[in-house]
Amino acid sequence: MLARSTLEEFLARLAAATPTPGGGSAAALSGSLSAALIQMVADLSLAKETLRPHHAAIAVLRDRAATLRGELLAMVDRDAQAYDDVMAAIRMPKGSPDEIAARKAALGRANVTATEIPLQAAESCATLMGLARDLAVRGNRNALSDAGTAVLLAEAGLRAALMNVLINLPGHPDPVAAAAIRERARDLGAEGDRLRVADLEALKALDAGR
Repeated sequence: MLARSTLEEFLARLAAATPTPGGGSAAALSGSLSAALIQMVADLSLAKETLRPHHAAIAVLRDRAATLRGELLAMVDRDAQAYDDVMAAIRMPKGSPDEIAARKAALGRANVTATEIPLQAAESCATLMGLARDLAVRGNRNALSDAGTAVLLAEAGLRAALMNVLINLPGHPDPVAAAAIRERARDLGAEGDRLRVADLEALKALDAGR
């Protein structure tokens, strides 16, 4: 499993001249790194007595980040497996009409999964951007750079995941569903723009007022 490999092992696999792991797995990893940083900032904040009025809200943020961290880490492997399934379908025989039909059906199913997983990753990364902003406002001011890094890692995960959605979308077998996914991807891209501006402006204002 990629998620259980060492960092050095994962990077070696990522650098190898093979289709997987690729950008989708890297996107999910970026999101999981953001979630881990949010957890760290939350725990540093919970350790400060002066922030006690915010502890309950911060604990909720920490727990949500912990859940997303686990989900995104699982997506590192799920995304790689999804694209492996696409490649396996592409390699299926296509000599007879039955083989052609079987290959088309398998390829369609594989592309659905290869689209759904990065879309889920993008949704999770957008949520993390919001969590990082809320934590920056309520949490330990000495960890503002960590909260800011969490914002940027989550945005990188969101953008990279959306690229993987769009590259796999043409193979989706349902045009209506594909159109809805494309629209959701556009919305997530716009939400990422809004959250990045709001998050980083909030961080700047907080840092100036320290």
